[in-house]
Amino acid sequence: MFLHYLELAWRNTRAAKGLSALMVLALALGIGACMTTLTVYHVLSGDPIAHKSARLFNVQLDAGDMVGWQTGQEPTFDLTRYDATALLRDRKAPRQVMSSGFNTSVGLPEGHTKPIFSSVRMTSADFFAMFDAPWQYGGGWNAADDEAEARVAVISAALNEKLFGGANSLGREVIVRGQPLRIVGVLKPWKVQPHFWDLTLGSYTETEDFYLPFSTAMALKMGHWGNMDCWGKGANGGSSLDLNASCSWIQYWVEFDKPEDAAAYRDYLVAYSEAQRKAGRFERPTNVRLRNVMEWLGAQKVLPADVRLQTWLAFGFLAVCVVNMVGLLLAKTLRRSGEIGVRRALGATRGDIFGQFVVEAGLLGMAGALLGLLFAQGGLWLVRQSPNDYARLAELDASMLALTLGLALLASLIAGLLPAWRAALVTPALQLKVQ
Repeated sequence: MFLHYLELAWRNTRAAKGLSALMVLALALGIGACMTTLTVYHVLSGDPIAHKSARLFNVQLDAGDMVGWQTGQEPTFDLTRYDATALLRDRKAPRQVMSSGFNTSVGLPEGHTKPIFSSVRMTSADFFAMFDAPWQYGGGWNAADDEAEARVAVISAALNEKLFGGANSLGREVIVRGQPLRIVGVLKPWKVQPHFWDLTLGSYTETEDFYLPFSTAMALKMGHWGNMDCWGKGANGGSSLDLNASCSWIQYWVEFDKPEDAAAYRDYLVAYSEAQRKAGRFERPTNVRLRNVMEWLGAQKVLPADVRLQTWLAFGFLAVCVVNMVGLLLAKTLRRSGEIGVRRALGATRGDIFGQFVVEAGLLGMAGALLGLLFAQGGLWLVRQSPNDYARLAELDASMLALTLGLALLASLIAGLLPAWRAALVTPALQLKVQ
C-alpha cells in the first residue's frame, strides 16, 4: 500500500509542478538556514573530551592584591608559578598538570632544514595521559624528567613530517633557541576543540606542535606567550616568569578517579589559600574555583552568545517555512476535493486518504531535505570565510547530515498532518453532486 501511495504522490507532485517546487524551496530554505546555524552550535558546544570531562578540573586561586578587588568577583584567571609548583609538589590529585604556551622556531642540528616556527607547550609529565594524547612513536617523559630538567621533547605528527619526512624520529635531536633537545615521543594527528586546557591562546586554536618539560623551559629561559596578570611589585624587579613573581600565567588542571573526589581537593585548595594568607602572600579573601571541563567552558563563555541567538532565529525561520508549506498543501488539497470524493465513493477509507496525503508530504520533505543540504553546505562555506577563530570548524559531519534528513522529514510530516486530516474529512456525496 505504501508503494501505491508513493506512486500517487509522485503523480500528483508532477501534476502541480509549480506548487510542489514552491513547497520544496520553502522547506529547503528553512532547513538550510537551520542546519547552518545548528552545525555551528554543535561544533562550538561539543564536549572536547566527553568520556572523562566530568573528572578533569581547572584550578583557580585568588592570589591577586586588593587593588580593584570586589566581593564575589572571579579569581585570577591563571596561577602564579609559585602556587602551581607548590600544588604539583603536594600531589593531592592522581594526575595534575601545570602548563603554559609560547612560540619559537624548531630546527635540526645539521642546519640543512630551515627552522620551523612552532607553537610550544611547556608542561609537566601527566599532560599526555590526562588529555589522552594519541601516540605514533614513543611516549611522554616522566616525573623524574621534570625534576631533572631533562632535555627531552615531544613533537606533533605535522612537525615530524616537516622535519623528518614522517619517519620515526625517536632519539633524534632538535635545536630550540640554541639548545639541543632529544625527541622521546611523536604524536598522531590530534585535534581537540575547543582548546580547553589553555583558552588564553584562543578557544579554537590548533593543538601545539612541540612539548617540553616545564622545568626545562624555565631553566633554558624559553619565555612565555599568552595571558599574564601581574600586581603589586609585579616581577619584584626581575623576570615576570621568576618563581616568586607576582604574576599569574600558568594553567593548572587535575584529574580524579571519580568526580566526587573533587570535594576533598577543594578543601585542600581552601586550606592552601588560607595558609598563603597567613603567610602574607595572598591579600584577598579565600576564593577558589574548581570547575570540570564543561563548567569551565561555560564560565569562560566559549560559546558566543550570538550563536545561540542565531540558532533560535533559524528555528523560527524554519517554523515560518513549515507554516507556509501547510498553507500551500491546504490549497493543493482543496483543489483535489473532487478526486478525493471519487476515491471515497470507490471504497477508500478516511485512513487511506490520510495516509496518501501524509506520504505525499513526506516525499516533498525528502526533496526539500536534499535541496536544504545544498543550501546548508553553501551557508557553512560562507561561515568558513569569516574571520572568527571557529570558522574553519564549520563542517557538516555524519551526525548532522542524519539530523538534516530527519528534521526535514519531520517538518514535512508535521506540515502535512492538517492538510491530510482536511482531505480525510471530504464528503464524497457532496463532491459527486458538485461534479
